[in-house]
Amino acid sequence: MNWGVFEGLLSGVNKYSTAFGRIWLSVVFIFRLLVYLVAAEKVWGDDSKDFDCNTEQPGCPNVCFDHYFPVSHIRLWALQLILVTCPSLMVIMHVAYREAKEKRFREKYGDNGRRLFPDVGKKRGGLWWTYLFSLIFKAAVDIVFLTVFYIIYPNYTLPLLVKCFLPPCPNIVDCYISRPTEKNIFTLFMVVTACICILLSLIEASYLIGKRCKEVLQVRSERYNRHHSGTLIHKDGRSLPSSQQ
Repeated sequence: MNWGVFEGLLSGVNKYSTAFGRIWLSVVFIFRLLVYLVAAEKVWGDDSKDFDCNTEQPGCPNVCFDHYFPVSHIRLWALQLILVTCPSLMVIMHVAYREAKEKRFREKYGDNGRRLFPDVGKKRGGLWWTYLFSLIFKAAVDIVFLTVFYIIYPNYTLPLLVKCFLPPCPNIVDCYISRPTEKNIFTLFMVVTACICILLSLIEASYLIGKRCKEVLQVRSERYNRHHSGTLIHKDGRSLPSSQQ
């Protein structure tokens, strides 16, 4: 699979992100995507080939491997990385929609200083909601996949030995996987980085909501102060015309 498109996607959304979003992008690209490409694929490349069982019964190793390892780590991580980066595409598409709308507005009314969007990349209106939804979706994807990993592989670890007694195995068969310690280390590393990404997404979402609430309260306070000042001037007889005093 060509992961260059995801590199371009992460680089493109970087300029529309907050400081927390840029940290999230760095963690995803350096500690998740590159580790996946450089090391994880090679570590799990022999997961089924080197799954050894102390029996020569045909089909027994395949059945045991499918029972204890129904979904490969590497495929789950690939799907997780795809889904966790897709929300960034929504932000880019929304900004592109704004740019096209701004272009049509200028073509219709001319470039006379008027603009439909003062800053097409500024997180206001619909773009704010799109960006917030992308953060929540990314955190939800990571949480769901961490839960799936925990259900399939309890404590996110692989056993050194599995005992299988499924047909067509003749009896209880001992099976061994290849390099379980190394795979456990990579699994825990990916779990920790996913938790960091969840934390960063939630912090960024809280930051956006808090900043927006602060701006709304500030606008309401300014309106109240202007209205209150106008009321005081109106009640002060010295500020009224002499004919009304």
